[in-house]
Amino acid sequence: MDATKAPSAGRVLVTGANGFIGSGIVAALVEAGRPVRAATRGTSALPPGIEGAVIGDLRTPVNLSEALHSVEAIVHTAGLAHEKNHDEAALRAVNAEATAKLARAARAAGVKTFVLLSSIRAQTGPSADHPLTEDEPPAPTDAYGRSKREAEELLAASGAPFVVLRPVLVHGPGMRFNMAALADLAARGTPLPLAGFGAERSIVARRHLADAVLLAIGSPAMAGGTFIVADPEPLTVARMIAALRKGKGRRAGLFPLPDRAVAAVARLAGRAEEMERLRRPLVANPAKLLAAGWRPRRSAFDALVETGAGRD
Repeated sequence: MDATKAPSAGRVLVTGANGFIGSGIVAALVEAGRPVRAATRGTSALPPGIEGAVIGDLRTPVNLSEALHSVEAIVHTAGLAHEKNHDEAALRAVNAEATAKLARAARAAGVKTFVLLSSIRAQTGPSADHPLTEDEPPAPTDAYGRSKREAEELLAASGAPFVVLRPVLVHGPGMRFNMAALADLAARGTPLPLAGFGAERSIVARRHLADAVLLAIGSPAMAGGTFIVADPEPLTVARMIAALRKGKGRRAGLFPLPDRAVAAVARLAGRAEEMERLRRPLVANPAKLLAAGWRPRRSAFDALVETGAGRD
């Protein structure tokens, strides 16, 4: 199923609409002809044609009944990110308990679909020694992952009709944190000793994730399900750098170094932990989502080339 060809239908409420992921989803919804209402903390500028609804802090939302009036679906992207080192109590309050509060309000309002943007970290730690599937028992290893897993559980217990999406690392224009750091490294243009980094990692283009959201909203067969969202072809870090540089019209500029030399350079640069993470695999299998009808527009490599060029 091509989510972009879905017929125009009811209003969609998007939380975190001004964020990196939320803004991409809003753009895809508008392109698909869906009326969008953005739930915001306060008065803020929104793209033309987007309706705003101020609900305040997710932990103590206001005007929820008004925000949910005549809403057919919710896409919940707002929350605290793991890269910010929030404590466990804050992560639980925003990522889990606030999700439950919104889900109960959605059920009371008769919302037909609640799409939760969870995370692959609800299922695993920062690396995995085998390809991940939704059939495995979730085993988050940090406070962020536990808060996202709890959000999934509380949503399921709320009685609201739901779909859970677990994206891997998301890239696109305006990306932040780990992918932004990798893009910054690629943008410098200097030769990098990463040619020997052979561990594969799954990533997903923001536009591909948005297409998964559109599919989840319009597919009754996905109701009540949990789906990994990852571009089907994992990439090594070397291939990621090559793709980002290709998007800027540059050569890959990679060369091999012995492991000890790479580790020493990383320590001197204060990037030992980041470099070690890049050396470990994290592959997630999107077969279940593909079976539901999701079709990425480009290969993982080509999508990353587009990101390197500043395009979704």
